[in-house]
Amino acid sequence: MNRKHFLSALATTAGLTTLPALTRLQQAAAALQPYEERLLIPPYLRPGDTIGITCPAGHITLEEIKPAISIMQSWGFKIRVGSTVNKTDFSFGGTDQERRQDMQEMLDEPSIKAIMCARGGYGSARIVDQLDFSRFAQQPKWIIGFSDITVLHCHINRLYGIATLHSKMCNSFPDDFSKAEPIVQQTISSIRDALSGQQLHYTTFSDSRNRTGTAKGVLVGGNLSMIQSVLATNSELDTIGKILFLEEVGEYLYSLDRMFNSLQRAHKLDNVAGLIIGGFNRIKPDDPGEEFGRTVYDIVMEKVKDFNYPVCFGFPVGHQKDNYALKCGVMHQLTVGQQEVTLDELR
Repeated sequence: MNRKHFLSALATTAGLTTLPALTRLQQAAAALQPYEERLLIPPYLRPGDTIGITCPAGHITLEEIKPAISIMQSWGFKIRVGSTVNKTDFSFGGTDQERRQDMQEMLDEPSIKAIMCARGGYGSARIVDQLDFSRFAQQPKWIIGFSDITVLHCHINRLYGIATLHSKMCNSFPDDFSKAEPIVQQTISSIRDALSGQQLHYTTFSDSRNRTGTAKGVLVGGNLSMIQSVLATNSELDTIGKILFLEEVGEYLYSLDRMFNSLQRAHKLDNVAGLIIGGFNRIKPDDPGEEFGRTVYDIVMEKVKDFNYPVCFGFPVGHQKDNYALKCGVMHQLTVGQQEVTLDELR
C-alpha cells in the first residue's frame, strides 16, 4: 500500500485510528471490531526514509550495531540511533524509564518510518503498558524484531490491527555481508524486501510429520513463551481464523509442553486457520531419571489432534540462521503439501 492509498484507507477506517488517545475502554471496544475492518499496513519504505534503532529489551553497544547500520544504509535508508544504544541497566538496555522514553520518541517522531529493535533478551513487557500508541495509530510505521519483541507484535496486533515485521535484529547482521553464508544474506535481505513492499513468498521442504492442507488468514505469532506470557492481558493474541506461527529456544521439553498446554487451555489452538512450527532449538537435555519422553512433534500433535487444520514443522523462522522476515497482521496463504510447504503473502 503506498502512502496515498494508505492515507485514504486511514481516513475511512472507523474509530480506532482517529482517536487522539485510547483509554482501556476504547481499546477494548476497538478490539471487538471485525479484524478485517481494523487491518492496516504501514507505508512501505522508500530510499531516503529513516529507520530508528532502539533497545526496548536487552542492551547492545554502538560498535555491535555498526554492521546493521552499514547494511541498512546501503539499502538507501537513513538511520537514527536511539538513546538506549550503549546504555545498560544490568541486562537491560537502560532503565525501564529510559527504554520507554526512547521507544516513545520513535513512535511519535513522524520522520521515522520504521523502528528496528536492536536485540531481544527480556524487557518489552515491562514497558509496553506505559507506551502511548495514539500517534502511532494515526501514523503507523513498521516495528521490527522477534523473540522478546513478540510482546510488541501481539500488543499492536490485538489493539490496533497494524502490521508489524517479525525478523532478525541488529545483533544478527553479519560483519561483512559479502562474506556471509548465503542463508544469512538471504534472511537479512528479506528484511529489505519486506520493508520495501515486496510480496513475500517462501517455500520449504515438507516434513513427513506435517498435516497437509491449505489455509488462508492473517499471519500472527512469534516466540511461544512470549505469547504465553501475555495471556489474560490486553496484549493477548487473537488467533481465531489466523495462521499462527510459533518458535522457541533453550527450553526443556516439559517447559514446552507446559506452554503449549497453556495455549490449549486458553483455546488459542482451537480455531486457527493453520499452524506453523518454526525452529525449536537448543532444547535442554532432561535430567537423568526425569526424562519427559515426548518430542516437540509429540507435544504439538497431542494438542491439535482434535482439529483438522494444516500443521507444518521446521519452517524457517526462529532463533536460527534461516530466520526469514514475516509480516505479522497481513493476509497469507499456507499450503502444506506432501513434498513442500509454501507461505504466500496475499494482496
